[in-house]
Amino acid sequence: MDASELQPVEQFLATHSPFDSLSAEVISRCAKTITVGYYSKASAFVEFDKDNPKLYIVRSGAFEVRDPEGVLVDRVAEGECFGFSTLLSGEKVVNKVAILEDGLVYHLPQALFAQLRADYRSFDQFFTRAFAKRLRNEGRFKAKDLTTTSRITSIMCAKPITIQAHASVNDAAKLMREHRVSSVLVIDNNKLVGILTDRDLRNRVIAEGLDVNTLVSQAMTVNPITTHANALVFETMLTMSEHNIHHLPVVEGTETLGMITSTDILRAQRSQPLLLIGEIGRQANIDSLIQVSKQIPLLLQNLISADARAEEIGRVLTSVTDALTRRLIELNQQILGKAPMAFCWLAFGSQGRQDQVACSDQDNGLLLAHEPDEFAAAYFDTLTKAVCKGLDQCGYVYCPGDIMAQNPQWRLPLNQWKALFKHWVLEPEPKALMHASIFFDMRPVFGLISLFSELQDEVLASTKDNDIFLAGMAGNSLTESPPLGFFRKFVLERDGSEVKGMDLKHKGSALINDIARVYALSAGIKEVNTAKRIRALMDANIINRKDALNLADAHEFIAHMRLANQGYQVTHNLPVNNFLKPQHLSSLLRHQLRDAFKVVHDAQAGIKLKFLRSF
Repeated sequence: MDASELQPVEQFLATHSPFDSLSAEVISRCAKTITVGYYSKASAFVEFDKDNPKLYIVRSGAFEVRDPEGVLVDRVAEGECFGFSTLLSGEKVVNKVAILEDGLVYHLPQALFAQLRADYRSFDQFFTRAFAKRLRNEGRFKAKDLTTTSRITSIMCAKPITIQAHASVNDAAKLMREHRVSSVLVIDNNKLVGILTDRDLRNRVIAEGLDVNTLVSQAMTVNPITTHANALVFETMLTMSEHNIHHLPVVEGTETLGMITSTDILRAQRSQPLLLIGEIGRQANIDSLIQVSKQIPLLLQNLISADARAEEIGRVLTSVTDALTRRLIELNQQILGKAPMAFCWLAFGSQGRQDQVACSDQDNGLLLAHEPDEFAAAYFDTLTKAVCKGLDQCGYVYCPGDIMAQNPQWRLPLNQWKALFKHWVLEPEPKALMHASIFFDMRPVFGLISLFSELQDEVLASTKDNDIFLAGMAGNSLTESPPLGFFRKFVLERDGSEVKGMDLKHKGSALINDIARVYALSAGIKEVNTAKRIRALMDANIINRKDALNLADAHEFIAHMRLANQGYQVTHNLPVNNFLKPQHLSSLLRHQLRDAFKVVHDAQAGIKLKFLRSF
């Protein structure tokens, strides 16, 4: 471009974010490297050069960004940009950009975009926030119901039962009985050629009086209707309804990936939170309750698949745990009879904070109205052991530290609970501080709430402005640190194997829980959930708004990464743990994770300054 052509480009950039924060010299350099493209509505979509990604700055016209399934992600017009997701993540272009109106678009080269991000923080923050908004928009334009947002891969049977076309229907029936399935896929020369279902056996073999040695190829449904791996559960439901079928093979090209049935979909619908909690409340015995609890892992997978917020997932899973606990208490009381005194079942730790994820163990206790006599002691001993056993059978394993209501040490009358907390506060030795990190995150689950309220009020009154205790809690919270070393590189550790990773729980989420707990106890705040504690601390001006929002964002991001990693582990049949391998992340996610850990590091420095400066 000559000088006369550069001037309008410079003027345009100077009046639109984020270029308006750059100097005239830098804007001039941008204008000199920009190329101009004309996009006609007749072309329908923008054609991307996948080997040469660039930033697209809309000078005129209108465009729509859609994901590979055609779901609307964003709309862009004059002064707005697209293409930055690929530049930030380093991943291949997957979205499509539809041309709504003829337009001119400026192209900023990848190298200059990267240089501007490195040199100018405001430029980098603009596009990082734009990318976050893009992710939020994806959720906004999609339905929130799990059956409409989930992919069938999260609920299908990934190892379908198959049989050869030349086998007999007798062999097929035996195979179906052996594996307890209602259909088999029929294969010939490694290709899917049909499906044989219970209905086919009834209508085409038994009803027609055919011999059991009839070939499967003569009884099967030929060339069955199929679906693809990226199909939504909702789409699959429509297909089944339209064709009045209950089984759909899942294929990718010529490869058969799995099978989905109407039973799978029904199970997915039942695993939605409200339906599952309602089903828990209807169970009449403990064995059936244990069976219903087997839907919880599917619920977690559906929530992760629907890209729910980590805070929402924690609350949903904890609500299910609460419902199971309450029903176990009710069912056992039907056997044992009415309790001899008022009591309150307490949840501690992650259940208390309402941030449970996969692999949660039990942390609970029992608060009694007064000292039990021999009969009452025996009653509550039997009740608590039965409830804890039931929780273990439902997937909530016994606490390795034996912090459970079945342990007489944590089954106490109100006055003894008060004395115990008072001891921890007045004599904050290491063991007391360790207990404090668990027991001070407590919440009532079942029973007389006023008992809990009286205990909590006294506990918070004893911790508020208690400098010695708070110093001990703050010091205890600083024994671990985020996995950042010199030059902000990740510090990795063994996960029990030869592969290194980052412990997102103990070196991330737990540290934020500790920080929020210390501040909340210092101010007498009753909230126990970490996200709610941070908001309450911000509202009370105990943490300034900027630091509180940064800490809340870091808490959500680290928890989300932890859940997404566990979802990946489950779907790939890997051991579920809290270790994330950074090489599995895009450059953008690594950048965001480093920023989140830096926020935690700074917040730890803040509590050290506030609570330990006199010690």
